[in-house]
Amino acid sequence: MSEPDLVEDYLRLGLALGRHIDGFVDAYYGPPELAAQAAAEPPVAPAQLAERARRLLAALVADVDLAPERRHWMTAQVGGLRTTAVKLAGDPIGYLDEIEACYGVRPTFVPEDDLAAAHKRLDAVLPGSGPLAARYIAWREAQVVPAERLGEAVASLAEDFRARTEDSFGLPEGEEVEFQMVDNKPWSGFNYYLGGLRSRVAINLDLPVLSPALGALVAHESYPGHHTEHCRKEAGLVRRRRQLEETIALVGTPQCLIAEGLADLGLEVIAGQRSERVLADHYRPLGIPFDTDNVAEVSAATEALQAVRGNAAILIHDRGRTVDEAVAYVERWALSPRQRAVKSMQFATDPTWRAYVFCYIDGLRLCRDYVKGVPARFERLVTEQVVPAQLVAA
Repeated sequence: MSEPDLVEDYLRLGLALGRHIDGFVDAYYGPPELAAQAAAEPPVAPAQLAERARRLLAALVADVDLAPERRHWMTAQVGGLRTTAVKLAGDPIGYLDEIEACYGVRPTFVPEDDLAAAHKRLDAVLPGSGPLAARYIAWREAQVVPAERLGEAVASLAEDFRARTEDSFGLPEGEEVEFQMVDNKPWSGFNYYLGGLRSRVAINLDLPVLSPALGALVAHESYPGHHTEHCRKEAGLVRRRRQLEETIALVGTPQCLIAEGLADLGLEVIAGQRSERVLADHYRPLGIPFDTDNVAEVSAATEALQAVRGNAAILIHDRGRTVDEAVAYVERWALSPRQRAVKSMQFATDPTWRAYVFCYIDGLRLCRDYVKGVPARFERLVTEQVVPAQLVAA
């Protein structure tokens, strides 16, 4: 099979799966006729899509003309698509097996002793006295960005992060990000990549936005995160090298784990491990309260608690616990108010995103271990086709 045929089959397969799962096609700016045809035709039966994926995998293995790095990347991607198709067709697959087959990592349940140790560290740095959960919830509520200042804060952060990203890694001429506020979504933020070096970033206002998290959110979705990766790969891989497989972004593939990992690492890369000082420079002129040193201490103490949402997803999908039990687990171990715990489980139980939480947890771990503070390694992640196994081996 020729290279153009391999790539076209891959694009068609991703678009066809997108007819079955809302949001499965995260972005598409490839040949418009392929998208139009996929939208006009009746949905293809999942079993047929699984067979198409199997044949495409066989063709990729047999192809000797496709560059090895490109073939390796596409093979990993199609493996994820085949897993999704097989699952849609009704074949049973365990939750952990599904994550490993789709994303290239096998998640683990973090011991509660590790979470208890994080609680102890947090107790030492949180102000006040009394029960830890109540103190932490009160502390978080004190970090809410006033709604009337949110737009200004986002604009200020994005302008700074764009300049830092340009200086460190470069950005293609003409790239652009538009921010908008939305509600009633299962996520806190989302990058809609539109092609043509443009992104629309949505920030969900279902829950109050916290100042310690806002900087990471802006960096994650725009500079040097999702928008930067998308537009650098469009400029380099698609426009320069004509690798059209990069014109589609698909949930349920290793592509997502790398994307979320590098995006979560982004603020640390451009602002350093003590990014709180950078955030304070933006919040202070807007009158947003922000205790730099205390935020840094609390953030360091609670980093291990990011694993709680992964544990909760495993409890639901692998260990047969109810959603209510998982919500209670998040309340206890993440020290989360019920409203936020319910919201996190809304994401973990959404049909599109149920396995996706490990793209953040394991994606960040892999990308941080790979980059090791070396800018050139981060730049590789936003410009080249990389799969999780390569990060482990590096």
